[in-house]
Amino acid sequence: MVNVNMEQLGESRWTSKTTWMFISFALGLALESYVFSLASIAIYWVTMPKALGELLLAWAPIWLIIGIALAGPFSDKFGRKVTLFSTLVLYAIGGIVLFFGSNYLIILISLALMLLAGGGEMNSIMVASHELMPRKHRGKATMMIINGINFGGTVLAIVALTTAAISSSQAVIAVQRDVVAVAVLIVVAILFATRVNMPESFLWLHQKGKTAQLTKTIQSYFGSHVEADAVAQEAIQSQTRPAPVKRSPGYTVFTMIIMIVIAAANTIGFGLMAYALAFAFFPHLQPAILAVFEGAGFVIGFVGLIADRVSRKKFLFWSFVGTFVMTVIVGLTTNVWRHDMAIFWVLLVILAGINSLCYLTEDTIKAEVWPTLHRGTLTALARFVSIGLYIPAIYLTATMSPSHYILFNAAVWLAGTLAAAAWLVWGHETGAGLSIQVASGEA
Repeated sequence: MVNVNMEQLGESRWTSKTTWMFISFALGLALESYVFSLASIAIYWVTMPKALGELLLAWAPIWLIIGIALAGPFSDKFGRKVTLFSTLVLYAIGGIVLFFGSNYLIILISLALMLLAGGGEMNSIMVASHELMPRKHRGKATMMIINGINFGGTVLAIVALTTAAISSSQAVIAVQRDVVAVAVLIVVAILFATRVNMPESFLWLHQKGKTAQLTKTIQSYFGSHVEADAVAQEAIQSQTRPAPVKRSPGYTVFTMIIMIVIAAANTIGFGLMAYALAFAFFPHLQPAILAVFEGAGFVIGFVGLIADRVSRKKFLFWSFVGTFVMTVIVGLTTNVWRHDMAIFWVLLVILAGINSLCYLTEDTIKAEVWPTLHRGTLTALARFVSIGLYIPAIYLTATMSPSHYILFNAAVWLAGTLAAAAWLVWGHETGAGLSIQVASGEA
């Protein structure tokens, strides 16, 4: 049996298998976003009163958080790879059901299945990316993987706009539904192919005491001719590590509160602008608003390529500040842009771009601050509560005027900014090229 030094194992270099994992993770989050955004498009597939439309908007976060809650503990117990294959089964079933989505009930069932899968994908990919991406690339790789969320929403919006443009008014609903379903099944097939050779998390195997499986996984990943101990030593020598951080139970509670608040602020703020805004005020512009918001976010998201060279705490704080300030500007100029849509689109692009940096950072940080054995569960807890808070926000803002709606959004971002400020002052650094063990306090 190979003698394995685990402290930095798996962070020594980028391999071809790392590339396939990166593609799989980015595409997985793109599909999650595609499905989550689908509710804001599917809302127009069948005739329904506004109350049922609000239920369909809430349906997405409801089933997403159920998937997150199930997948977190499941991945901690059975592994990241097993979880990521289980979600593909749910996606496939949901995609097939969508072909028969001629009424409200079938659409709800299909979305529920796919959102269960999406929640599991989201949580497990965030956990696995931190544990499997090389240290020198962990920050930017994770942010680019998360940027797949913006890409998925953009693709869905483009599909909706394209099918509406090429189809007659009588056929557009069936065409959109079938194209969406086919796209889901194609991506599921691609994801299955890209995950066949994906390794289980080295850190999870080690913490679980699965020594034989760990040795086999290491040799399969790096090649049978590579000594695992040499790989680990190469990684250890590649950085100067600070002393392990001792974190009290009180600090753990503080960390969880901060992660929940920043995640809730981002989820509610993003959701109200990208998904619910059009339903409330511009029903005919939903695909266009989604395409612009997600597309601008995707392009600006490539700023995340500097993530391994900067402080994660500072990046988090200033992106929240920028999003808050921009939302206030949008709210205070409501009477202007409601009568000049050109101004509306410019403001939306700027807000989406700044918000994208906020989203990438907070979604990266809330999965890297926990120890390996509990990373799936604690990340899921933060996600479950934060996304769950988006549900009452949908109903709370349903009857607001446009200016009050957006200023409410600004108040949400202010709460996130204050939490980010607290983390800047009292939180520990997790970026600037640190390994996941150092970021989580395990080394």
